[in-house]
Amino acid sequence: MDSLLAKANAIGPVAKRRRIHKYEPRKKSESAHAGPSDDKTLGSVSLHTALPKSLRPTSPPPGNIQSYKHIKDKKLRAQLTRQSNQSARARALVQDAELLLTEEAGLMEAEGDLEKTWRIGQEEITQAAGQESAHGRKEWKLDGGPYRSKYTRNGRHMAIVGKKGHVATFDWQTGTMHAELQLRETCRDVTFLHDHSHFAVAQQKYVYIYDRDGVELHQLKSHIEPTRLEFLYYHWLLASVGNAGYLKYQDTSTGQLLVEHRTKLGAPSAMTQNVHNAVIHLGHANGTVTLWTPNLPHPAVRLLAHLGPVASVSVDPSTGGRYMATAGQDGLVKVWDCRNWKGAIRTWNARGGGGEVEWSQRGALAVASGGSVNVYTKPSIHTPFAATVSPPLYLTHPIPHRPLTSLRFCPFHDILTIGHNAGLSSILVPGSGEPNFDSAEADPFENKRARREREVKSLLDKVQPDMITLDPEFVGSLAPEPKLTTAVGGEPDIPFARLPRPERLRVQGKADETEDVDEAAAADEDEDDEEKGAKRPTKEEKEKKKMRGKNKALKRYLRKQRKNVIDPQALAVRAKLEKQKEERRKAMAAAAAGQAVGRKPSALDRFRRSAQ
Repeated sequence: MDSLLAKANAIGPVAKRRRIHKYEPRKKSESAHAGPSDDKTLGSVSLHTALPKSLRPTSPPPGNIQSYKHIKDKKLRAQLTRQSNQSARARALVQDAELLLTEEAGLMEAEGDLEKTWRIGQEEITQAAGQESAHGRKEWKLDGGPYRSKYTRNGRHMAIVGKKGHVATFDWQTGTMHAELQLRETCRDVTFLHDHSHFAVAQQKYVYIYDRDGVELHQLKSHIEPTRLEFLYYHWLLASVGNAGYLKYQDTSTGQLLVEHRTKLGAPSAMTQNVHNAVIHLGHANGTVTLWTPNLPHPAVRLLAHLGPVASVSVDPSTGGRYMATAGQDGLVKVWDCRNWKGAIRTWNARGGGGEVEWSQRGALAVASGGSVNVYTKPSIHTPFAATVSPPLYLTHPIPHRPLTSLRFCPFHDILTIGHNAGLSSILVPGSGEPNFDSAEADPFENKRARREREVKSLLDKVQPDMITLDPEFVGSLAPEPKLTTAVGGEPDIPFARLPRPERLRVQGKADETEDVDEAAAADEDEDDEEKGAKRPTKEEKEKKKMRGKNKALKRYLRKQRKNVIDPQALAVRAKLEKQKEERRKAMAAAAAGQAVGRKPSALDRFRRSAQ
């Protein structure tokens, strides 16, 4: 049997017999242990086998690993140690990967002072770019315009909508068409929901939701005559604004209409969202820009941006939503600092009147005005400048088809898609897209299984709408120190929240001091009754007498003044009551001592003197 196993490697043609391991005579020092060349069976089997992953040698763990020797459970200790090693290796790999994150991500640079980047056309950029990047330069000639477009968060899929009712969604990289609809009615906007499997269309009368195959799923009748749509990814909210001037939030996970705000400024002409804090920015026909959150019935910020209607609004995602760009019908483009709203930090004239503005992931600002698209880069557009001078131009591209209705940068690609009356045009803007993507957030190469897992995870991690604020950093911050007081019964410092209500009102300055005056006077009267030998009132009588005089005109007036406001009239009334209280106290003290203090003589005083 051993001889058969030894010859197992010899199975095959006799003429072409292979010798894998050449026999070498062993030395005397090696006779104690046999090497791999001695065991022919092991040599033949090892060629077609491999060790499992659990038994393969791994790289040594990095230093500074937390020790878990104090844990008695061996299984738990091994699991924690393994997780610590994996996280340490991941941190080391991330530090190595950060070497590839250069500050300038593929921007064009001019060699001399005489050369300008805006003179370089799309033909030269396409020839210089790689074959994969050059596929982004496309021209779609379509009927039924003007067109608007929208990309998914990972930049893989694209949705377009024409004003005459042509709607289509497709994978622009592979050219795979998902759905194409001819709705034959006015369509104003389109947006994807959590991924490319669902999209919403703002049609003539209502908002409709379709699946990837173009099947109508929902008709949102509460969204009447919508003009613009935005989807808040982390909150699963579909926001729409219409001709009636109402901003409405629809929860797509539960189907509930969350809230609707009346803007009171007519039909908004522009709408966008700040991806950093999920605040909706609206541009109105009177030149104002308002910022809205679901938990406030009024705008959080109201800004007079232009002297005419606001044509477009966009927020810079590269700086965490710090800067906002607006374009108006007055022909001006302004960049605002969202941290102070003290005025535009940069203003310049755009030829051709109002147009569209759009920020890219790397902070490039595209402005469509007239028949051309101009692109500007930072830091020139972020630097405050008082004069109305255009910043240095980075790239320009003329488009003969007017009007230019939409601008969209493709995420993670250097592509800008322009919607116009004759279809859509995609141009290359080097350095505009983010080259490094986080696969946990948006993965352009995700498969069906990864998409399902991401959808479930995002639904479990859904953020509540009441957490949308201008400053999202308050989440996880420390609460302010409580107000302390020692006014209750000589006890040590007690937090303000644990004080009784009268003490809290007194600390806030809202307590009614007249009630204390009345209680003191009532206490004095009770003491006088006890000295005279009168019967002490019972508890029921005290409760009945306690409410007497509460509804007098003076008491009602003082109760209305329970505010933290200094009112001279209320102060005068309280001072008068204090003076009357002091006079009563002095009179009772004088009567107890048998003296007449400050009393005018009467006609009966002579009988009192004669009696004495």
